[in-house]
Amino acid sequence: QLQACGGGLVQAGDSLRLSCIARERTFGGYVVGWFSQAPGKDREFVAAMRMNGGYTYYSDSVKGRFTISRDNAKSTVYLQMGSLKPEDTAVYYCAASRTTILSEIRSFRSYGYWGQGTLVTVSS
Repeated sequence: QLQACGGGLVQAGDSLRLSCIARERTFGGYVVGWFSQAPGKDREFVAAMRMNGGYTYYSDSVKGRFTISRDNAKSTVYLQMGSLKPEDTAVYYCAASRTTILSEIRSFRSYGYWGQGTLVTVSS
């Protein structure tokens, strides 16, 4: 129901745009989030957007470098990644949650719908 794509191999300082496409259903009223998972590490919150109102949330590590946005006509949520660093290397997942509680938006356990992940590799 969610398909993440757009990953690839880039150099430090480059930009990349990930896409999260909703298929077969819409996620109006949900929160759509991006999470990253590096090898051997837990899944970490990156950014999220409330589909109602467009409110956005970012982790401290990406604030000012990444931007989450949406195109309702294409049922797509984007993650524009800028000033990429080698430590951004990870598999990136998009997910959707029905939570309305602010404190839960940053927790991957609050998300019930997940895409398959797309690999971002940033070389130094």
